Amino acid sequence: MSHGKQFTFYNTKLGPNGWKVGFLFEELGLSYETVFVNVDGGDNKKSPFVDLNPNGRIPAIVDHLNNDFVIWESDAILLYIIETYDKEGRFSYTDPNDRYRQVQWLFFQASGQGPYYGQAAHFIAYHPKPVPTAIKRYYDEVKRVMGVLDTVLSKQDWLVGGKFGIADMAMFPWHALAVHHFFPEGSFDFAEKIPHVHAWYLRMKERPSVKKVWAEYEGYLAEVNYDERYAEPRSHFKSLISA
Repeated sequence: MSHGKQFTFYNTKLGPNGWKVGFLFEELGLSYETVFVNVDGGDNKKSPFVDLNPNGRIPAIVDHLNNDFVIWESDAILLYIIETYDKEGRFSYTDPNDRYRQVQWLFFQASGQGPYYGQAAHFIAYHPKPVPTAIKRYYDEVKRVMGVLDTVLSKQDWLVGGKFGIADMAMFPWHALAVHHFFPEGSFDFAEKIPHVHAWYLRMKERPSVKKVWAEYEGYLAEVNYDERYAEPRSHFKSLISA
């Protein structure tokens, strides 16, 4: 470990998923060095990254205070960090039911939100030819997942146990990316359609950890003119996704 910090954090400048780990590092005051992997160039599928994560996906961390322990999958990383380093129990729960609810939301993020939002991003930005049926399908799923969150957040401010936690951190990045970069301007009124999620989103944005880390991410998106990748398909299929 040449950088002298506790963690090496492998992230990417373009994808949203890894940044949730940054939220937790900042919340707990843990030191980390970020290594950005060039996903567009395929470096995530090559050595040395694939030697750490054979799945070749972002993020991954190396914990240098735990014998250079390597763990990947963003939600597993969040669990590892709080179970190992959340000494004050800020993001842990004494109620076993809340612990299971936390795991439930992490599973939902990994199996529901992440894949559907990721496919929506693929078909509106990266797929070589427009596929209207795919765009419609995944936008509908994005809105469905937002509806699930809105139902739960209509009864509580945070997803688990009455306090901000890693479930909220896990769900925020893809949602924030969708709010700003998926929907054509004026096509979806978040405050009207999903008011409770929108209020949660605004609360999340005021967290110092989220504000700091997400501003860095948005800065990288601006550098590569990220929105230009979405402009044409968002405009072309506005009638499909605004219903």
